[in-house]
Amino acid sequence: MRPDLSLNLCGCGLKNPVIAASGTFGYGVEYSGVMEVSKLGGVCSKGLTMGGKAGNQGERLYETPSGLMNSIGLENPGVGHFIEHELPQMKKLGVCVIANLGGGTVESYEEGAALLDAADVDMIELNISCPNVKAGGIAYGIKACSAREVVGRVRAVCRHKPLMVKLSPNAENIVEMALACQEAGADALSLVNTFQAFAVDLHKRKPVFENGYAGLSGPAIKPIALRMVHQVCKSVTVPVVGLGGIVTGHDALEFIMAGAAAVQVGTANFMKPDVTLDILRQMEAWMEAEGVASLDEIRNIL
Repeated sequence: MRPDLSLNLCGCGLKNPVIAASGTFGYGVEYSGVMEVSKLGGVCSKGLTMGGKAGNQGERLYETPSGLMNSIGLENPGVGHFIEHELPQMKKLGVCVIANLGGGTVESYEEGAALLDAADVDMIELNISCPNVKAGGIAYGIKACSAREVVGRVRAVCRHKPLMVKLSPNAENIVEMALACQEAGADALSLVNTFQAFAVDLHKRKPVFENGYAGLSGPAIKPIALRMVHQVCKSVTVPVVGLGGIVTGHDALEFIMAGAAAVQVGTANFMKPDVTLDILRQMEAWMEAEGVASLDEIRNIL
């Protein structure tokens, strides 16, 4: 008998716990020519903002040992455009559709969340790693008080759809941050987002990225991400979706054992477009070999 990888995440039925992470999988349809996207548990949209954004100028991607730095700048067509054009195509994929929402002010978060709450998405993922333009650019996800405010305000307008909050590993205290978001009304948490990092172009004698700092992801961050997921899972009661450097099925299973309800795969999609299906096969093969019938048998055992 094949292992059961299905799960219920905040009322959303997922075939399995493997979700394509925001910003690395487009809107899902871009990958449909190279893999069966319908076999995944879910797909997170590119990060959306109310008015849309053109993104950053200059270098946007930079490889590092076992990692990738990015400074995309949340390039997106806007929430309204997404609902009218991209969302209908995502709904045809046959997976859980998660809309990732960012913003520069609490008001823009509220406005975007209200529109998405009335749309045909299955879940909203709130990206609080965005800079708070009214607070000098410090990200909402750094201080627990700022996160509590934006999550609480979004929760008030998000009445119909589950709200998952994506945490930044750059938070002053990741457990305090997780608890603040849970108390403010988050139905689930996802972590970690990218680590703030820096790269130098020796020939030009200047930073690689025009904004100076950029987000680091990939296999290099996995051990730290795994530690943070383990800490948060021991402290909160809401489901946690783990991500950060997952490349193999064994990586994914480690996050499940650390307490994650599901996982997201990001940078690895650039390494191999159908890596998510490899991860699923590897998870299933390990479970069969180990006699594990359901992920519930190993979840949160560490």
